[in-house]
Amino acid sequence: MHTTALLIELGAVILALGIIGRLAGRIGLSPIPLYLLAGLAFGHGGLIPLDASEEFTAVGAEIGVILLLLLLGLEYSASELVTSLKTQYPSGIVDFVLNATPGAVAALVLGWGPVGAVALAGVTWISSSGVIAKVMTDLGRLGNRETPVVLGVLVMEDLAMAVYLPLLTAMLAGVGLAGGSVTLLISLGTVGLVLYAALRHGRVISKAVSSDNPEMLLLVVLGLTVLVAGLAQQLQVSAAVGAFLVGIALSGEVAEGAHKLLAPLRDLFAAVFFVFFGLSTVPSDIPPVLVPALILALVTTFTKIGTGWYAARRAGIGPKGRLRAGGTLVARGEFSIVIAGLAVATEPRIGPLATAYVLILVIVGPLAARWTEPLFMRLQGRRKQPPAGPPSLEEMIAAESSATGR
Repeated sequence: MHTTALLIELGAVILALGIIGRLAGRIGLSPIPLYLLAGLAFGHGGLIPLDASEEFTAVGAEIGVILLLLLLGLEYSASELVTSLKTQYPSGIVDFVLNATPGAVAALVLGWGPVGAVALAGVTWISSSGVIAKVMTDLGRLGNRETPVVLGVLVMEDLAMAVYLPLLTAMLAGVGLAGGSVTLLISLGTVGLVLYAALRHGRVISKAVSSDNPEMLLLVVLGLTVLVAGLAQQLQVSAAVGAFLVGIALSGEVAEGAHKLLAPLRDLFAAVFFVFFGLSTVPSDIPPVLVPALILALVTTFTKIGTGWYAARRAGIGPKGRLRAGGTLVARGEFSIVIAGLAVATEPRIGPLATAYVLILVIVGPLAARWTEPLFMRLQGRRKQPPAGPPSLEEMIAAESSATGR
């Protein structure tokens, strides 16, 4: 009987997600906010609680996080990451200071303590690579001069996750300063080792994993990723970081083939992850945090625009391109939810606030990408217009001549 209920619930949820995703595509919106709303509707306190499939959904959500980070790692080669680290680190520092600070301050004001401050800082810091990539494609900006700057900032954020997530995991586990330092050193050492191996022996690693049979390639890459993610979590380094490092280690045709094979699985389990996060959030907890979420969204919209302006200016791009870069970076999404999902067991109050915050900015983000530059240019144009003074003698004579027909 339990299996029957499980199949019915899972089938209904996946079908509903497919319909929601299609609807989001037709209206030009990211499906992430709709997935979160679906989770709120199906969760405890929602319209239709799901009991039989809750455990399966939790496991599916873990797989979703792993696949999100794996495919993100497959997007980058080790050489690209090293180059971005060398050239974009000032922009990465500005990005961190401007966008993590509002979250940390808000958490301390709300009385969440240091752990809550570190978690909420991550929620407000990290932009959504998935939403931003789709927005740039939809707006036809992939060939723009500011696009490499935007991608450079995103790469810096993704690489910083390899340090941030282990630190947050250690804090959430209640590990002391010594234990947290060991965890961070293990993470940094692992990242450095993987980058070195990928740079020096990337072809050997890819050749060992490569297969002409798509089925074998899928099984080997997926199995290796889940195994490494599990080992990473055992070492309190974070499963997500382990998956990200596996993606970095693979390159060339293997990375391209694995990306094509795993993208549909990523989309399925990522949707399950967003639904599960919504399931773990009680809808009645959201209205009390709407005001803090709106304030945070407003503040971090302008701080992200400032980040894009600074990064694009360093690259010698003009004011319009700087504004487009800043507006493009506004969207938050999957990584903010991943961070909140890790922290919600220790600080339950972060779940509703993160949900409301992401719902706001995943909708505002595409609008900011489209309208930041024209709105700022229009406002600047109005400021430069001189105030209308009294007409000159020549203008008065011309007006009188026109009125009398002479």
